[in-house]
Parts: sequence; structure tokens; C-alpha cells
Amino acid sequence: MVEAVKYTPEHKADWDAFVAGSKNGTFLLHRAYMAYHADRFTDHSLLFYRKNRLIALLPANEAGQQVQSHGGLTYGGIISDSRMKTPVMLEVFEAMLACFREQGFRKIIYKTIPPIYHQLPAGEDLYALFRHGATLYRRDASSVIDLAQPALYDRQRRWEVKKARQAAVQVVVSEDYNRFMQLEQELLQAKYGKQPVHTAAEVTLLASRFPQNIKLYIATKGEAMLAGVLLYETATVAHCQYMGATAAGKASGALDVLIDHLLTVVYPHKKYFNFGISTEDQGKYLNEGLIRNKESYGARTVVHDFYEIAL
Repeated sequence: MVEAVKYTPEHKADWDAFVAGSKNGTFLLHRAYMAYHADRFTDHSLLFYRKNRLIALLPANEAGQQVQSHGGLTYGGIISDSRMKTPVMLEVFEAMLACFREQGFRKIIYKTIPPIYHQLPAGEDLYALFRHGATLYRRDASSVIDLAQPALYDRQRRWEVKKARQAAVQVVVSEDYNRFMQLEQELLQAKYGKQPVHTAAEVTLLASRFPQNIKLYIATKGEAMLAGVLLYETATVAHCQYMGATAAGKASGALDVLIDHLLTVVYPHKKYFNFGISTEDQGKYLNEGLIRNKESYGARTVVHDFYEIAL
């Protein structure tokens, strides 16, 4: 039998060690990352034991009568290691559902971990979701480049890269998170009337906690920051968490030469380069202009699914 145990701070070391050795966990699922916004979420994460051995984790929070896995993270379904097998995952789900039912919850919102982040096949939870009648209620479209394949830039992208090189635009690593996030805030506010999910202070904090995973690359000319990309690095993916360019940067092709540098110089050893999603309204609206721009670099779609389980 599998036993579900609610997370407490005493479990931190075991939790982080399991994530580090898992087949589908990333640094976002370490407790030090989850802790940066802990004041906004009531944690209800679970650890699963079988024969006194930790076999799986569920990052989760409670929100009224529902459980979310996890409301403050991009993804966060069941984390498992290479020993996880499908019959055992069915036992994990039985323990999870029983635990949440006993505590009076009515619904689970389950965010899957996209397969590009898996270091080994990890679809056991998808089968368990099907077996328990989970409903797919949201599907986001992420634009991803398979870095093992030749670059598929369209003509305009090739021209912009060439233009930026001729203009002597330089690409460097930076720790100027404040200036970059100010640029990002101005761009999002002007285009969408929105604020970035993270503040400059939060990005700075997270980068200090995960310096090997969170990196900022910028395109400059002289003292001017023309464009930037804040990246989240995992074992298999370089993910664009934020990217943007000033008006001068757009005119000079700065973002294009920056992305080309990331793809060809910084991250060719990764499996995937992920530009992120271009969908809104629970996946029902596709921003065609946004995804067209990402696909002009050769990116193609990988979906990220969200499920609802009635209890």
C-alpha cells in the first residue's frame, strides 16, 4: 500500500534530494524555489511512501475546496524516479485521491509536467489520470526548437541576424535584473496592459538561489541594453522565461542575434529550446502573431495539458 504524507519543513531535505534524482523534476520543484511566494499559497504538498521508501512527490496548494498542483508554478504534477512503474502510479493516485477526499476537498487541478522536461519517459500519471476520469480542461501551445535538428530560420530571421552582426551588436551575460525587468514591465504594460509574473526583486532572489539555472543574456551596443532573454535552464531545456527588446533593439535585429547566439553558441548541447506559450484564456485563444514570430525561428508546438479531477 502507498501512504500519502503531508509535507512539513522537516521533509525539505528528503524532498529536494528526491527532486534532484527524479526523472521529471526540475529546479522549479525544489523547496527553495517554491518558497519565494509561499506567503501567497497555503501549501498542501504530499510525499508518497511505499514499504517505507519515498517513491513520489506532489507539489500542491489548497485554494478553498480545491487542490492545485501547484498554483504558483508553471507545472507540477507527480514527480517520480526511474523506478516508478504504471501499477505503482495507480496506487499513488489512489492514495492521493483518498487523502484529499478525507480532508473534504471537492476538486484537484492537476498540471502535468511537459514531456520536454522528462529525462526518462514519465507518462504514468497521464494513464492514471485517464483511469480516474480526469477531464482535460486546458491545453497550452508552447513553441519548442529541437536543438538536434538544423536551424529552420525563415528569410526575415536570417536577414535580421545578419543586420545585427553588421551593426556590431554584442551579446553578453548580465546580472542587471533590475534594468531588464523594467524593460520587460514597460513592454508588457504597453502591449497587453499586464505586469510580469515576477518582480525584479523576486528574479534577483531566485537567480541568487539557482545561479546555474537562471541566467540573463542581453544584447548591447555601447551602454544601451537593446534586448534581453531571461532563461530557466533544466537538464533538457533552455526555457525563455522573459524576453523583449527596445524600439532600437527591434530596429537593429538585436533580439534575433541574441536568440541565434543562444541557439548556436550557448545551448546546442540541450535537447530543446522553449520559447514558451502563445495561448490565452485557458488555451482557447491562440495569439497567432506571437506564435508566428516564434515559429519563424523553426520552433514547433509541444502542448502542456491541465486536468480536473472531481472528488
